[in-house]
Amino acid sequence: MTETPQETPARAVTGMVEHVLELAATWTDWDGKPAHVDDRVYTPHKAIRRVADHLVDHLAELEARLAGEEPLPDQWHASATTTDADLAPFTQEDLDEARSRLTRLARIWANRLDALTDAQLDHSPGEGWSFRELALHLKGSAYYADAVGDLS
Repeated sequence: MTETPQETPARAVTGMVEHVLELAATWTDWDGKPAHVDDRVYTPHKAIRRVADHLVDHLAELEARLAGEEPLPDQWHASATTTDADLAPFTQEDLDEARSRLTRLARIWANRLDALTDAQLDHSPGEGWSFRELALHLKGSAYYADAVGDLS
């Protein structure tokens, strides 16, 4: 993923979440049939779970690196696992919860990224992608929602 001249790292994350939630708004009439994309299975709940997990995982990495700590190892089952909860109907209440959860996570990301200097974004402490690259990587989380698609 590359950053456009108008796109800041914070906007990459908040824009991704806006896109995911636009698609999620069409999922309340989901027919219960999982989408088979690439070698995985996706459902509305799984897409929301994966986006949230990805945001939490990399936020924990960013914060650990800023604190001079080693990030905790990734223990997610990720998209390889489809849980019973992932197969549940996606209701208006689930959409409301997803909006609250993902919007808040996006704001935490945006606030943190906007507080960093360009030098910190591009020459980030610790091992791994720069924080600018990390934000652009998170933009790819839209993949999970795109796998379910627009169900309107």
